[in-house]
Amino acid sequence: MKKRLHMLWIPLVILAAVCAVSAVLFYLEGSYIAAGAAAMSIICVAVLCVMVAIVDRNVTRYVTGIDRDILKTNREEFWDYPEPIVIADADRTIIWYNRCFERDIFGDDRVYGIKLSELVGENNAAKMFLDGGTTVKILDRHYRVTAQEGISGLLVISFVDISSHVALEQEYKASRKTVMLIAVDNYEEVLQNSKESDKAGFRVQIEKLFERFIENTNGIIHKISNDRFYCIVEERHLAPMIERRFDILDEARSISLGERSNVTLSIGVGRGAKNLAESELFARQALDMCLGRGGDQAAVKTENGFEFFGGVSKGIEKSAKVKTRIIAAALKELAANCGNVYIMGHRLADFDCLGASVGLCGAFRSLGKNACCVLDLERNLSKSLIAHISERCGHDYFKSVTAARLEFTDRDLLIICDTHNPDMLDSKELYESASQVVVIDHHRKMVNHIDNAVVFFHEPFASSACEMVTELIQYFGDDCHISVAEAEALLAGIMLDTKNFVMRAGARTFEAAAYLKKSGADTVAVKRLFADSLETYREKSALIQSAKLFHGCAIAATESSAPELRLAAPQAADELLGITDVKASFVIYRMDGLCFISARSMDSFNVQLIMEAIGGGGHQTMAGAQLDISVDEAIEKVKGAIEDFLIKS
Repeated sequence: MKKRLHMLWIPLVILAAVCAVSAVLFYLEGSYIAAGAAAMSIICVAVLCVMVAIVDRNVTRYVTGIDRDILKTNREEFWDYPEPIVIADADRTIIWYNRCFERDIFGDDRVYGIKLSELVGENNAAKMFLDGGTTVKILDRHYRVTAQEGISGLLVISFVDISSHVALEQEYKASRKTVMLIAVDNYEEVLQNSKESDKAGFRVQIEKLFERFIENTNGIIHKISNDRFYCIVEERHLAPMIERRFDILDEARSISLGERSNVTLSIGVGRGAKNLAESELFARQALDMCLGRGGDQAAVKTENGFEFFGGVSKGIEKSAKVKTRIIAAALKELAANCGNVYIMGHRLADFDCLGASVGLCGAFRSLGKNACCVLDLERNLSKSLIAHISERCGHDYFKSVTAARLEFTDRDLLIICDTHNPDMLDSKELYESASQVVVIDHHRKMVNHIDNAVVFFHEPFASSACEMVTELIQYFGDDCHISVAEAEALLAGIMLDTKNFVMRAGARTFEAAAYLKKSGADTVAVKRLFADSLETYREKSALIQSAKLFHGCAIAATESSAPELRLAAPQAADELLGITDVKASFVIYRMDGLCFISARSMDSFNVQLIMEAIGGGGHQTMAGAQLDISVDEAIEKVKGAIEDFLIKS
């Protein structure tokens, strides 16, 4: 304030000088011009003096009032208080601060007259009135800022230096331990039929990879077995690994043995746990999720869910069938000790879902069990297969969802095929009422999966659920036989999901198909099941014609709600992959109040990650989603997910 008063005297001195010069001119020359100048100067000086007097009186009154109010709040005590203190008026404008604030925070008067929000931030200006105040960083120090109202509406704001506490808290968070479990996905497959010297060199490469991974940290890594490693790192080193999106996954793919497939890793991370035991539990759950999604990725498990990195490679097909044999024995025993067997799949059952259900139903019936397939007989994608089985095997193979719910008891066994997501079932109520549940699925594992199954048979590298069921049937024993129609239903499911043995078809896929062929499956009869109506073909052609390219992806959409779209959309998505330079295809249509998206891809373009980003899921090369939005909104969501995927990959 003193500086402002001093500034007012400057023009006064100038005008006084002008007045003196004018008087001298008048005295020497006696001119009227000089007299007029002198008169005007005198008038200006008079007016200015009056203004200065008024301003000075108001400023003096204001400062005196503030001084009186501050005295009422013990200004002397505040001035020498060991922590910084600021006093603001009712408008939250700073009008005074003590010696400690001046010394430790600001050394001049530049904070006078500014708003509190400019000093502590807009959000903190409101939070500092709460119990406990708020934490504010000023320069390189942290302060706990609290405010309370004093006398005459003045606000007293105190600053408590908590920099040491903040530093201690940051060190605590940075030093928290996290357990990581690392598995080599295809260790046995790579080493199969290799020389011992090559195996030794391969193991050295793997171990050196992990040594480089941990060498710049203060963590430890321990080898549990040839293909499993146990690692503990601090949060300060884990955060950069996550920022680099676990680049060890890329380094591992550069390791190979001869012409065999490259190495892939699965990494489970238990982050943010309360202790090491919980962190290990999180890490095991994350590793199981990685393996269930086909490997070659890292999963970070926290209290809030999973975060995934990588996943660009296809699932590694396992040559051993030991697991299948064990599952078959367990499933056969469960069926023998239960009442009736109900087999259910996902909504809008396709050939793979229904074919697997029919195959299991026929197998259990041949073993003397009362079994049936549960599905929505009106809303499905398998009308031709239902008619084929009903004609050849009888109408009692299929039961409506409503009838199954009325008949189901606690002793009955429920088998779920071709999905592991409870929200995708034909009847979630039937699943919730079952005390014994078996899951058979080949889709990559989703976070929201069935977790109470007594048997969870999950093989993400399998081409289809029908392939998995065909392998199980072969281990049910010599008493188990399936009919020709049932074998054709299983073969139809395999052909659907492999696009006639082109996509995701491994050696075990052809072995399963060979077994079905031996069981009497007619490929011509199976081909007839895929025949389209003229209306379906027209809808498919219209979808293909509407496709537009976006970053190498073909996106087709329609506002039509013709029922034929349920079949035409996935077929159009498959055919769009035949266009040059198209890496993935997305077909979008709306029906029954929902927007359906069918996604397909070739090679390493992972449509599963794209569909998961918008609320769907599936396989790396075949996925989908159902959203309650418009077609235009779905197109924008798909484009955004594609851009995010390309940025991350």
